[in-house]
Amino acid sequence: MTKEKKKKEKKALSSFSILFIIIFVLAIITWIVAGNTFTPTVPPGGTETVDHVIAAKLSDVIMSPFNGFKDAIDICVFILVLGGFLNIVTATGALEAGIQNVVKKLKGNELVIIPILMVLFSIGGSTYGMAEETIPFYILITATLVASGFDTIVAVGTILLGTSSGIIGSTVNPFSTGVAMDALKGIGVEVNTGLILLLGTVIWATTTLFSILYLMRYAKKVKEDKGSTILSLQEQEVMAKEFGEAAKEEVIFTKKHKMVLSIFAVCFLVMIMSLIPWSTFGFTVFEGWTSVITGQNFGDWYFGDLSMWFFVMGIIIALVGGFSEKEIIDIFLDGAKDLISVVMIIVVARGASVLMSQTHLDLYILDKAAGGLSNLSPILFVIMSYLLYLGLSFLIPSTSGLAYVSIPVMGGLAHNIGLSPDVMVMIFVSGCGLINIITPTSGVVMGGLEAAKVNYSTWVKFIVKPMVMISLMNLVVLVISMLLVT
Repeated sequence: MTKEKKKKEKKALSSFSILFIIIFVLAIITWIVAGNTFTPTVPPGGTETVDHVIAAKLSDVIMSPFNGFKDAIDICVFILVLGGFLNIVTATGALEAGIQNVVKKLKGNELVIIPILMVLFSIGGSTYGMAEETIPFYILITATLVASGFDTIVAVGTILLGTSSGIIGSTVNPFSTGVAMDALKGIGVEVNTGLILLLGTVIWATTTLFSILYLMRYAKKVKEDKGSTILSLQEQEVMAKEFGEAAKEEVIFTKKHKMVLSIFAVCFLVMIMSLIPWSTFGFTVFEGWTSVITGQNFGDWYFGDLSMWFFVMGIIIALVGGFSEKEIIDIFLDGAKDLISVVMIIVVARGASVLMSQTHLDLYILDKAAGGLSNLSPILFVIMSYLLYLGLSFLIPSTSGLAYVSIPVMGGLAHNIGLSPDVMVMIFVSGCGLINIITPTSGVVMGGLEAAKVNYSTWVKFIVKPMVMISLMNLVVLVISMLLVT
């Protein structure tokens, strides 16, 4: 490695530094626009009407990570428990043996695993907003794909780009289309559910297909020539150290390993099924008896329920593995410790969103932007609304939070000027989903990159081009839809 290369890598900012800079910049912006008014509104979760920006105090800035932790406590506990769970599974040797077995069976056809996984993640994103739930997959899938001859960027792309493609084309996602439609009903606007589902399906299919083809093209280059990787030399060294173990020496795949992996698979299957809003589809078969586990029916589970589910199943796997009581505790705590950095990234990222909400800067930006859109042609209205949501999603990565804040304004605006509020829902959905592939204020993005040991700057370099292509594809669909239905 040259001295010039070393110097360049030393100058690269960590994820923590990037997030703290964002928090300070947001605080400075609030000082500049403090006192500026906007249309009176009641923020989500609030009870009092607000109508002006409040300057962030020094205490708000200092306490933002702590407030972020309070706001994200459920996902933080979930990740720590998953760290312990995964370490128990790893300690049995089942993961290493299973990875080697998969790689051996796919010898020469390793590319096949990428579209299969991306479609599954995409379906999860479209149907129930799969996002934070993907974080535990990073370690396993990264190890598998690195052992198959790919790099960590391929692993991150498979999970993050796959899931985001689904979120961009959300159909029955309760945290995206569901909340947005509810917000429209809240202001008395009739919702065309069929149109939203149709648009969501079209955007989902086109975005997922493009994402798969783009990532497979890069993965094929890396597979054929390791020098084609976008990773820096330092990241390649970390990749070899962190994820190269499964490819070193052969491990016999025993019956005990198969039993552990079977339980492991059931754990994640239950996680996925427990988060799908079954009542939306009219299914009641999962109600009642499933509440014995956590007190909540399937479809109503959240991170608290999932945390305890994986905690119990981790103990069961440890007993199958033959560990003693002390070994179970030590292994679990070591695993949780390994993901502390991921949790801290999420905490600081959420702190930036909390600061925006405390000062009402998010509402101010939305109100002023919406006012400038009212006299535009339908084509320009769609394009500018889409760009607005890219900016708002950067500052407010929570889709449900952004929906409740923005849709009454933007959906109401579209309705009042004779345009389709249903298309506006999909403008929100696709714009929000796209920017959340890259926004540093998203705990999912920063946490996933931390787990896969990929620098944020490297991910940005890789993903910008496909993001531009996806946005253009989505805009074509959205503009045509707006022209046809209005």
